[in-house]
Amino acid sequence: MQYIVGVRYLEKAVFNLDYGQLRLVFHALEERKQVIDNAPHLCHVLPCMTPCFNWFEVLYYWVGLKFYDLVAGARLLHLSRYYSADESVEQFPTLARKGNGRNLKGTVVYYDGQMNDARLNVGLACTAALAGAAVLNHAEVISFLKDEPSGRIIGARIRDNLSGREFDAHAKVVVNAAGPFCDSVRKMADDNLKPVIAPSSGVHIVLPDYYSPEGMGLIVPKTKDGRVVFMLPWLGRTIAGTTDSDTVITMLPEPHEDEIQFILDAICDYLNVKVRRTDVLSAWSGIRPLAKDPSAKNTESISRDHVVFEDYPGLVTITGGKWTTYRSMAEDAVDAAIKSGHLMPGNECITNKLRIIGGDGWDQAYFTVLAQEYVRMKRTYKGKVVPGVMDTTSAKHLSRSYGTLAEAVALIAQDENLGKRLAHGYPFLEAEVAYCARNEYCESAVDFIARRSRLAFLDTDAANRALPRIIEILATEHKWDKTRRKVETQKAKAFLETFKSSKNAQFHDGKHS
Repeated sequence: MQYIVGVRYLEKAVFNLDYGQLRLVFHALEERKQVIDNAPHLCHVLPCMTPCFNWFEVLYYWVGLKFYDLVAGARLLHLSRYYSADESVEQFPTLARKGNGRNLKGTVVYYDGQMNDARLNVGLACTAALAGAAVLNHAEVISFLKDEPSGRIIGARIRDNLSGREFDAHAKVVVNAAGPFCDSVRKMADDNLKPVIAPSSGVHIVLPDYYSPEGMGLIVPKTKDGRVVFMLPWLGRTIAGTTDSDTVITMLPEPHEDEIQFILDAICDYLNVKVRRTDVLSAWSGIRPLAKDPSAKNTESISRDHVVFEDYPGLVTITGGKWTTYRSMAEDAVDAAIKSGHLMPGNECITNKLRIIGGDGWDQAYFTVLAQEYVRMKRTYKGKVVPGVMDTTSAKHLSRSYGTLAEAVALIAQDENLGKRLAHGYPFLEAEVAYCARNEYCESAVDFIARRSRLAFLDTDAANRALPRIIEILATEHKWDKTRRKVETQKAKAFLETFKSSKNAQFHDGKHS
């Protein structure tokens, strides 16, 4: 996913003389550089162009992005620049030269960061485990433990949702980092606490790769209703979004058809190809846990900066923020926990320079090691084992997903005959399911299709087709019986129903109902 770091916030900071927004820009730029350095296999630089249809827009965006370059200073990825109309179309072939009575004057290009968010999230958990953390998956807090005399929280009652077992975990401080569910956790401590979350819905759609070139994104800072829309290359496909509107908090948010259509209509205004609803491979909705500002009129005017507070003794809550600044958010939360619990840490925070697992020793050419030294042994549908080449696409995918640990995945593909692809047209291998089950806490089919890989988000239909084989491998790894396999299938299919691709959407006369 993209972290569109601060261009929008910089504009607000300048025009509204808002120091808080400017501080957020500086903060995000610093953290952006750190996450690219700490997880080079999962994060990379991506140029993004903004189309301009009059010379004022050219001047406005060029000056704005040059100021952005200046603000970035040593944290700058590359200098922004102007492309003429001819150069722009050469870089982005589907960009329209004309449309709605407008002629393209050129584009202004700046450089931002893009990351594989699912893999980074898993990498953080595994890196924490290596550092000594106890990591528990599929568990939830059902109540807090309190010290009777003082009322202070001293731990939590936890339910393992896989086994149903409940147990107590004692702690000097509990950190509530539950995202959009922060308020429900806080209410376990005190039901009278006022909500601090303003949930915002963000919808994204995935289109075939031909809608955008491999190395260039398209950003429209202001659509007809003032929202930002982008179209970016992502994991071999094109991702477009996003909406920003109020929503309710739910475990399985679903995109509304009007939001999908808004994105399609918005990007259609800037392309020379017809954008069809039937091209949508996957569409989903996520919930942003924005920190509520009582004076804000809509979610767009709420700052994405994070807040840390302790409104109940022993419970530190962190909410708001954005992916780019996850590391410093965690640092602030731990600092608050240290203060709350009167703890005595043995050293200062070290995560600023801590490589995420798989990133140490990795470089851009690492995939060649996989391509040269490993083969993909795979079984045919008749059970015969046949060799397959570790082609460049598969090697790059493994390298970019697992870093230097990719060799462990390649070894499983070679030695255990799990080298077949899970879905036609996608580089995900059977070996990845086994590897994730053994090394990355992958305990369910949904864990793999959504949280270890992004197959469900890339192509809902492909994820559905891959499900039987994924469940078969997980059943072997975790020794599931027939009942568990059936439950996994039902849960995964219900999860995929919340993704509104063209295949699982209902159409009448070409329109979605």
